[in-house]
Amino acid sequence: MRIYIALALGLFSSHIFSAQSDFTWHGYVSQGLTQSKDSSFITDDNNVTGELTEIGLNGYYQLAENISIAGQVNYLDGGNRFEQGARLDYLFVDWKLPNLPGRWRGQIHAGRFKNIHWLYSSTRDVPQTRYTSILPQSVYNDGFRDVALGSNGILTSFSNYGKEYTWELNWSYGRSNINDSQREFLLGNEVKGKIRQDFVHQASVFLQPSSMTWKIGAGWLNSDFKYTPSQDEDGLPGTANIERFMLSAQYFAEHWEVSAEIIRDKQNSQGLFSPDFAEKRTGEGGFVQFRYLFNNEISGLIGYDKYINDTSDSDGKELEASTGGLIPAYFGYQDTYTVGLRWDIAPKWRLQGEYHWVEGATRVVSLLNRDVASHSDKHWEMWSIQLMYWF
Repeated sequence: MRIYIALALGLFSSHIFSAQSDFTWHGYVSQGLTQSKDSSFITDDNNVTGELTEIGLNGYYQLAENISIAGQVNYLDGGNRFEQGARLDYLFVDWKLPNLPGRWRGQIHAGRFKNIHWLYSSTRDVPQTRYTSILPQSVYNDGFRDVALGSNGILTSFSNYGKEYTWELNWSYGRSNINDSQREFLLGNEVKGKIRQDFVHQASVFLQPSSMTWKIGAGWLNSDFKYTPSQDEDGLPGTANIERFMLSAQYFAEHWEVSAEIIRDKQNSQGLFSPDFAEKRTGEGGFVQFRYLFNNEISGLIGYDKYINDTSDSDGKELEASTGGLIPAYFGYQDTYTVGLRWDIAPKWRLQGEYHWVEGATRVVSLLNRDVASHSDKHWEMWSIQLMYWF
């Protein structure tokens, strides 16, 4: 990862003062205040902090007529949600395929490419493109942000621009490195070994009319993970497979828009606790958001987000019983109500605020943590206010 960041910085710095028209670069700076109350999702001990910092620099360099390079480095501090520090969000070669038949257009990304299979997966790394600082956690789980944002591998995208409709077909295959913060989110803070993503295989399709008033899509994901314990822990080797199915929809009107996604996750885990340990579960969830534009500068948002960790135990009572009360039932689900307000106070300046009311805590922390109950009450809240500038 350090090598990738050094290469990206070298790419940016070598051209940042260049007057050549084949290189462009942009950036953003965002700072805010945030708090999670009665939960450690963002902050500890109900503290109000400034751990809401995002600084990014991205560039695009045209190597040849159909070949370019794009990349972004990012500094991120989101409290307990992320590992604080710099990271390489993406760095890939973009090859636009020439001479495709009919109305088809295609391109291939090779390197660390961005996830384009979900509604907001390709824009979640840029603060001014998000309607809220904290996206719906049913789909955009912050504990897994860096892995879900992109992968090291190859992505293909084909679009057909017909007279009435546009079709978009996407396919990708790769893997991501998993840092200590993401390992703890997946397996708990007691583990000290190495977790590896063997692969992530994704495909998606989107349909949009020429009027651009709506967009629908469907996606599929399959990924394998492997855990190797360290020599000084009691854990055992383990594997996990995750398969996700998703449906997406958006509708745009002159002064308002609505968006929604629903998901179904199938997880199959083996090992970790005993040689014969095996667990299969199916999780379901989704969100709906409504945004209204009061004028060209001010807009508001309301949203609802829900996730159930196991569809056979939607209220979490079996989870609580099976752990002898160690894990409360409300860690089996999470319901979130959101309101937000955005104000474009000047060109390239934005002030954005939001408030979330939450019942349940299945997205707060890994259910494999031994002290999971200490991480959240049943009912909790979170809020943020963030000032953004981009150039």
